[in-house]
Amino acid sequence: MKSLSVFILVLWSISFSYAQDKWLIKADKIDPANYYGITVANGMIGIVSSPEPFKVKNVVLAGAYDLYGRGRVSNFLNSFNLLNMYMEIDGKRIEAKNITNFKQELDMQKAVFTTTFDYGDKATIKYSYYSLRQLPFTVLMDISIIAKKAISVTAASIMEAPDALKDVQNYYNEIDRPHVTISLLTSTAKSPTGKLQLCASNTFLFNEDHGFEPRVIHEMWDNNMHLMKFSKQLKLGQTYNYALAGSSITSAHDADPLNQAERLTVFAKLEGRDRLIKFHTQAWEDLWKSDIQIEGDPQAQQDVHSMLYHLYSFSREGTAYSPSPMGLSGLGYNGHVFWDSDLWMYPAMLVLHPEIAKSIIEYRYQRLNVAKQNAFAHGYKGAMFPWESAETGVEETPVWALSGPFEHHITACVGLAAWNYYCVTQDKNWLLEKGWPILSATADFWISRVERNGPGHYDIKDVVASDEWAENVDNDAFTNAAAIANLQSAISTAKILGFKVNDDWEVVAQNIPISKFNDGVIKEFDSYKGEGIKQADVNLLAYPLKNITDENQIKKDLSFYETRVPNEGTPAMTQGIFALLYARLGNGEKAYHFFKDAYEPNLNPPFRVIAETKGGTNPYFATGAGGIIQSLLMGFGGLDITPQGISQVKSKLPANWKSLTITGVGPDKKSFTIK
Repeated sequence: MKSLSVFILVLWSISFSYAQDKWLIKADKIDPANYYGITVANGMIGIVSSPEPFKVKNVVLAGAYDLYGRGRVSNFLNSFNLLNMYMEIDGKRIEAKNITNFKQELDMQKAVFTTTFDYGDKATIKYSYYSLRQLPFTVLMDISIIAKKAISVTAASIMEAPDALKDVQNYYNEIDRPHVTISLLTSTAKSPTGKLQLCASNTFLFNEDHGFEPRVIHEMWDNNMHLMKFSKQLKLGQTYNYALAGSSITSAHDADPLNQAERLTVFAKLEGRDRLIKFHTQAWEDLWKSDIQIEGDPQAQQDVHSMLYHLYSFSREGTAYSPSPMGLSGLGYNGHVFWDSDLWMYPAMLVLHPEIAKSIIEYRYQRLNVAKQNAFAHGYKGAMFPWESAETGVEETPVWALSGPFEHHITACVGLAAWNYYCVTQDKNWLLEKGWPILSATADFWISRVERNGPGHYDIKDVVASDEWAENVDNDAFTNAAAIANLQSAISTAKILGFKVNDDWEVVAQNIPISKFNDGVIKEFDSYKGEGIKQADVNLLAYPLKNITDENQIKKDLSFYETRVPNEGTPAMTQGIFALLYARLGNGEKAYHFFKDAYEPNLNPPFRVIAETKGGTNPYFATGAGGIIQSLLMGFGGLDITPQGISQVKSKLPANWKSLTITGVGPDKKSFTIK
């Protein structure tokens, strides 16, 4: 009997696992009290889902910061909610309490979020929204109503200013042409200090011929809110479709945001629903030419697609923006840029979409002069990048966090990102114009930062380690090894470009210490005695720094530090590095254990969104996604970034994976399959 029960359980688990669609994440049972929204974004504007019909939780714009809220530092701003709607049927407002069969799903392949429900015996309603990939500041909502009986429908779009904004002004106007009437619902406001002007505008898109579309009415409710609405009589069995297109932009993006918001909305209106969706879908088809395909593990495949989807959604080609730890999923970490971007998200983007990675390193290049000022203020040479960065590149870490003045490894992480961009693209013009200024300035920082206490003792004292529980320690392993890597890549760059190498770079690189215990395990820092660690530090020397290449040393360090990570309160990237290294060491099963442990305990309902820590409730943690994707690309996939480009080293898949295929790799869009 016991064996039969086990057999049934196995069959159930197999059928359950194969029920997972690799592109669709479905939520059929939605509990508003235990709901963590999922984001639709295009690298510029992020929309976070809500359990309320016709609502969205947040609208977040990349690059829009002001000084308000916690910490006396710049913060992300919520923009106008330009997809905030309501619908009345036969005079009664549709709400969560009076609908049934409420379901939501995210189609990751097409980047569209869809909600469906029934309103009693009167109508079945479906709406989908898009953050249009081809139009960085524009969104679209597509609505369909199927009448189960003759009904009267009133639908409205509400424009309401977030609480933090001030000096709100609301506008409504109609543009009449012989072929079209455009009704524009527009709002503008100032950010809390008045530094920024934020603007949004939207319009209805009707399917009826011009002259037969519904009449739009504007209503002003109060200073912070106004709306436009229309009414329509539907017959039994009739399906009625309409859409709403809107644009949101600020003075951080455009010198004339108010007029530009309306112009972009007019552009979307006259493109029309079908063309907007067509070009959006084509843009995502191009993104997904770079993909990771797992054969034999449907749930892992869906989860990996979700991670890639979020990394693609939170970044964009042709900008100088870099994603924050939570991307465009809300106001987490104030929207600031940390090493999370350069070391954890960027390498995955660099391998799969170098053109998007270029935007991330461009963000650092444009703030290089400010980093030089930061070094000067601390008594150092070269460039010292801030631990938390926002619009200008000045230090944005709240004063109470010691990482601001002391977590110096960020500077080497920026240098590593610049060097890796050249390695993958082999673009010598970029290396000369932008890579060399970053690499030479960051190398100059380290030769001024070390304390020269004799051969082998060019110490880097008083830092916050990458393991942030270790504050104000001496000779942190990752900081020291990252400084060495930064100096070595600057030396290599000088040789490639035919410049004279700074002799001091070589001297310092050869004399920065990496300390060990008596048994040969690398010490996290000089006074380290085996305490618990918040996140990977020593293990990063094997990857991505390649400071340690001896397999016995890598194994020794792994077996020591994997037992030092607590079961809660630590971010997802650490287990991602363990998975990567074990896959390269040929231990597929241990790699799979840490791959799953990196994110499964961090998932939140109903869309399996990743929180920062196990049991955490602050999704979406794009940093963790970046680390886990690296475990697939560079771990199980064996991809390796070298000075000659992307190559492949030996690796091992878990026993339950039949194959791993990585497509669209590097500038040449190569494919790799591991069986």
